Amino acid sequence: MKKKSGGGEGGGANWMDTYGDMVTLLLCFFVLLYSMSTVDENKWKALVQSFNPNATPAETEIEAGDSHGPFAEANDKEPGVADPDVIKEALEAAQEAMQEQINQQVDQLYDQLKQYIEESGKNIEITKGDGYVFLSLVDTVFFYPDKYDMLPEGKALLDNMGPVLKAAAPAIDEIRISGHTAQADPNEENDPEGDRMLSAERAAQVTYYLQQLCRPTGDGKPGIEPARIVGQSYGQHRPIAVNDDEHRKENRRVEMTITGKDLGNKLGDAVEQYYTQREGGSLKEDDAGSSAPTEDDSGSAPSSSGQEG
Repeated sequence: MKKKSGGGEGGGANWMDTYGDMVTLLLCFFVLLYSMSTVDENKWKALVQSFNPNATPAETEIEAGDSHGPFAEANDKEPGVADPDVIKEALEAAQEAMQEQINQQVDQLYDQLKQYIEESGKNIEITKGDGYVFLSLVDTVFFYPDKYDMLPEGKALLDNMGPVLKAAAPAIDEIRISGHTAQADPNEENDPEGDRMLSAERAAQVTYYLQQLCRPTGDGKPGIEPARIVGQSYGQHRPIAVNDDEHRKENRRVEMTITGKDLGNKLGDAVEQYYTQREGGSLKEDDAGSSAPTEDDSGSAPSSSGQEG
């Protein structure tokens, strides 16, 4: 008997079964991906150990955008990125800690210099201000009248001060050496040219000696850069005593101002401020540091008579 042909047997819609299976697998795949993106750490460890009982639990790596670790700072605009305000606060805290360390080094520098001066019995005045140490060195230690050559006593004093200054070098912004003269006649000014040159020479002599003494040696030990040691000349124009025979020698002096670094100064340190001025930048009074313009900054000058008494 002839078999009837069945047009519908085998069905043209059987492909739907395969398609449905594929869609189900894709759905399971995306559900699995989603579940992994929000995995619970404890459940993940349990799953891993169920497959491998000998596995050693390890800390899971924190991804950007997570609510833990270094990306936990609240930042609504950019989740997973540290908040700029938090970064700013951290930098300010670090700067404050560094500034406190600098202040402590300046205090220690003052204490060591004061102790040395007291033990030596030298005629030196030392004071401490906010972020600086000030020393006044009279001629009985450094110079004879009308002379700028340093006496051996002056060199010996700087030799002892040098190691103390070098130890504090990371905290020192600038060392400013100021040269002064005494007025020979209380009723008549010194010769202006000779007066200025004599005080400039005195400042230059101390500046040069200190520069050679404190220069960085390249062996890893701290040193003071020559750019941070500055000499200047005042002549007779900033006396601290009357110019009579008894007190004149107090005006014949060299002064040293040691300034500590101020990390909060937006203009930078003394060297940076110099280049700011050179480029025509603004130095406001409330921001300017130790490198504000000073009268008659000078180095070495030709030998001449200051007509000093």
